[in-house]
Amino acid sequence: METFKLTKLKSLYAILFLAFNSAMVYAQDSSSTSTSTRSSSSVTTETTSVEPWVWIVGAAILIVIIVALTRSSGSKTSAGTTDRVTVTKKVERENDI
Repeated sequence: METFKLTKLKSLYAILFLAFNSAMVYAQDSSSTSTSTRSSSSVTTETTSVEPWVWIVGAAILIVIIVALTRSSGSKTSAGTTDRVTVTKKVERENDI
């Protein structure tokens, strides 16, 4: 019952969030303005090329990150160490005399 209420609450928040975003988008619509301005501008585009060594370094860093994430997810303790707890019980019984 508790999870059902939580799911309804999350759905309500999602609907409100999407409605707010839609209102923001419609508020920015500039087709209804009556003022007209005339301007001219020239746009120049430059093509940039990335050096091949940048791709190699980026791929190496990505591989290192992937390896680090996959290695650390296998162990459940930090830094690969495990804690061991030993419990000893001593039972004493009274002897009937």
